[in-house]
Amino acid sequence: MTQTYPVNSIHEVLRRAKEKLAEISPTPQLDAEVLLAHMLRKRRSYLHTWPERELGSLQISTIETLIGNRYAGHPVAYLKGQRQFWSLDLDINPNVLIPRPETELLVELALELIPEKGDWRVADLGTGSGAVAIALAHEHYTLQIDACDNCKLALATAENNANKYSAKNITFYLSDWFSNLPTQKYNIILSNPPYIAENDPHLLGGDVRFEPIGALQSGNDGLDAIKTISNDAPKHLEANGYLIIEHGCTQADPVAGILARHGFSKISAHSDLSGHLRATTAQWIPTDNV
Repeated sequence: MTQTYPVNSIHEVLRRAKEKLAEISPTPQLDAEVLLAHMLRKRRSYLHTWPERELGSLQISTIETLIGNRYAGHPVAYLKGQRQFWSLDLDINPNVLIPRPETELLVELALELIPEKGDWRVADLGTGSGAVAIALAHEHYTLQIDACDNCKLALATAENNANKYSAKNITFYLSDWFSNLPTQKYNIILSNPPYIAENDPHLLGGDVRFEPIGALQSGNDGLDAIKTISNDAPKHLEANGYLIIEHGCTQADPVAGILARHGFSKISAHSDLSGHLRATTAQWIPTDNV
């Protein structure tokens, strides 16, 4: 016999939400469960353990609003106000990019270079939510990290996240790339800069419609920010220091060319978990050190 559930039960709320979101999302069941679990402040497993539990009128109203916003295209991460990155639960909002798994590659590449007990100086350019800087600070308490962004609201989000994880070895700066950073030099400079071309059709669909456009697009070919960083980084790197840049999956070759023209050596592209060339590392070796 098929079990029936009350109209306002968790089971029925999820069923209706899934049917609605199936029109706009490739993962309607997941979206509905994540939003409902978030609203109830429970794990997703709770929804399947207690499908018969009935929700109150305020809860029904709240989840219907969340589902309605998701139906309108708003990213689940913004609706939750939270996103996991490097096992950290970071607070996010529409002032910052949604941290993505492929950006963890920046953290991995940096950790491969940093000595186990090194007190290296690191700069994180365009820190956004602070994801990369905080992940590195969480792994290496001896690092001295300067993180910057040109958006005050983004910087406030990053500082809140750093405080949440007691990342006291990060100093935040309101800065357009290097413009307001200290004059000291760094062992590693890393960045997830904007790298989408301004007329790219991908900007018209999906989550990116709701993300800060200045953190996404960068000129006609998407490479303006990378050109600026590559040009200025040598003045801020220690001899034999490293630059690590995230870029689009088709941009590895042009990024390598940009770095070579600005005097970088040992240029290497690295794949993310999907097999896409997602980040490039390069070393600054001044000619008098060669």
